[in-house]
Amino acid sequence: MRKIRFRHILLTLLLVVPLVLVVTVLTKTASNDREWSPDQQILAYAEFAADADSDSVTIRNIRNSRYRSPDDYVVSHYDRTVSLGDLVSLDYMVEKLEGFPGFAHTLLSFGFADSTYIAISVEIRKELGESYHPLSGMMREYELMYVIADERDVINLRANYRGNTVYLYPIEIGRASLTNLFLSMLERANGLRENPEFYHTLTSTCTTNLARAASETTEERFWMYHPQILLPGFSDRLLLKRSLIQTGLTDIDDVREAFMINAQAESHRDSEGFSLGIRNLSN
Repeated sequence: MRKIRFRHILLTLLLVVPLVLVVTVLTKTASNDREWSPDQQILAYAEFAADADSDSVTIRNIRNSRYRSPDDYVVSHYDRTVSLGDLVSLDYMVEKLEGFPGFAHTLLSFGFADSTYIAISVEIRKELGESYHPLSGMMREYELMYVIADERDVINLRANYRGNTVYLYPIEIGRASLTNLFLSMLERANGLRENPEFYHTLTSTCTTNLARAASETTEERFWMYHPQILLPGFSDRLLLKRSLIQTGLTDIDDVREAFMINAQAESHRDSEGFSLGIRNLSN
């Protein structure tokens, strides 16, 4: 009799506990009102010209932090008005992370005619003392954030201060697609500022958000659950296969060697010409 009761209790727990967990996760509400890490307290956003004939966009709160270590930095921001007509290039960054080769962070960087760049990085928005774990990312533990930043902030941080291997690939998608993608990313940043969302380890990550934006605004179509998108350390293989990386090379190892920028990033660590330096466009 006791064994039967114990089995009933155990079965009830096995049914009820997962149900309570699912309900708890699903009823969480995303918020922009939390005690955020200092580097992610301020959200960037875009203001579009009221004049329909104007192609100017003002971006507020572009992050431009200076680092002494990954956790020791001085946060600063600036505003910038750009002309869409001056948008000339796109680069795709892959930052290799420790562990499995497929683990990586990705971001896009948009280049302008004056040889300046604006990077957009899709990240978890960390609360004070919070760190990333993939299981937590499936439990609505992190809000989603679009960091709009100077390259000397987000790429310098990853290559020099975190010491991770970083690749920077020039991407060709055509002028119209380039403009549409840029605007889409800015509009998404604005949307998250008004209506926060949760990050999700599988469905809403750095790379799935980039792939979704590209699918909606360019001629390229990406399946969100493609293994090389879910494991972004392999995403450069997918871009190479689709001839999106501007290179005459065909072997992925040769491509990675050609576009690894760690040595250049170290040489230009504190230079105002960081963006030109990592592209071998200045000494």
